[in-house]
Amino acid sequence: MIGLFAATEAGRRAAADLAAFLGPDVVVPDGPVRPALHRLWPQLGAAVLFLPTEAAVRLVAPLLRDRQSDPAVICVDDAGAFAVALVGDGGALTDRIAELRGSVPVVTRGVERTPLDDLVELLDASVDGDVEGCGAALASGEPVVLANPLNFPLPALPDNVVLAADGAHARGVWTVVVDDRRPEGPHREDRVRLVPRTLVVGLGSSRGVTTTAVASALSELELRGGLDLRAVRAFATSENKAGERGIVEAVEDWGFWHDDTTAPLLTYPAASLAVVDVPNPSSAVLAEVGTASVAEAAALHGAMALASGARVEMAVEKVTGDRVTVAAARILPRGRLAVIGLGPGAADLRTPRAEAELRRASTVVGVPECVEQVRHLLRPGTRITAGDAGTAVRLASAGAAVALVSAGAGAVLDAGGLRVELVEVPGVA
Repeated sequence: MIGLFAATEAGRRAAADLAAFLGPDVVVPDGPVRPALHRLWPQLGAAVLFLPTEAAVRLVAPLLRDRQSDPAVICVDDAGAFAVALVGDGGALTDRIAELRGSVPVVTRGVERTPLDDLVELLDASVDGDVEGCGAALASGEPVVLANPLNFPLPALPDNVVLAADGAHARGVWTVVVDDRRPEGPHREDRVRLVPRTLVVGLGSSRGVTTTAVASALSELELRGGLDLRAVRAFATSENKAGERGIVEAVEDWGFWHDDTTAPLLTYPAASLAVVDVPNPSSAVLAEVGTASVAEAAALHGAMALASGARVEMAVEKVTGDRVTVAAARILPRGRLAVIGLGPGAADLRTPRAEAELRRASTVVGVPECVEQVRHLLRPGTRITAGDAGTAVRLASAGAAVALVSAGAGAVLDAGGLRVELVEVPGVA
């Protein structure tokens, strides 16, 4: 949503004139600027202030938090001489306003947020490679190949992104790989790797195991399975190993060596682990601790607990070290479906989460009248499909990130038993 804020009569006339050209998602609030700006700030994608620059800076300074959540702030003068980009990625909108008003745009061009930045944030991924260089190439329209072997649901991406699965001969100046496994072959300067947190590592040990032994087993697990241990979302073990010093310290060391990343150590009773079907049960372990597996069972049990209904798989079967066993389970990605009711309210009543879900979707499904109301919020490259809930479920179950828009305050959806994440997002506060 774009808010136009003016303190003078001349500014209010200029705001009304500008609103007619900026599309349906523009709000021109009445009354004093400060309370209106404070009220709408959390919902704004951009704030255009018809104020002197000093007044604008003093007005927005207490509201600023971080680059990711703050709206762009643009300052224009009543006379129409200048349009100044003050905060955020508002360069394109500043240029547009200047063009419409016959003003001079004042934009300090920096490295603006790119679709690659958004992808990293959505996946909560660790990153290898030159993200800034790849992002700049992506934003400038150069061809970029995206490899997504585990089929993560991705947001809409620009037309210059070519999926590796779309052709064996796909080529680009950069390659982006989304995977929890280490790449084969030598390091490449033209490759950026995004490592989502998909793994739960199970740990079992004898009493008194050393930290070095556990750390060595984790290294062997990484090597044997070709995994990237930055993808670890949690560690898991049995309750009677919760205080085992070697395990606790090895988990702490893992966090230290992986940029102070936090991964909890989950613990489960032996009775809970005993019912987990594992590939390598042991009668000796069963006799000793009451479950035929600790490492494999804890990894699978922990993954199922964190997956919220998604499928899990054994990524690496147990690896045996010096008085310790380790194993890794993977939480498999699944399609994402947001159900958004547009409701009867105006655009300024739409909740921020509804708009965020629309920007996150790669495909928007709905009748044309509904889709038209939110078209201006969609990312470039978003696929629009006319259809109903059944269409949305089918696309999401195939792995897409889908938003279903409806005219009501909410939609009733029968997922037909499919493993599809449903996000109820009322469009009206």
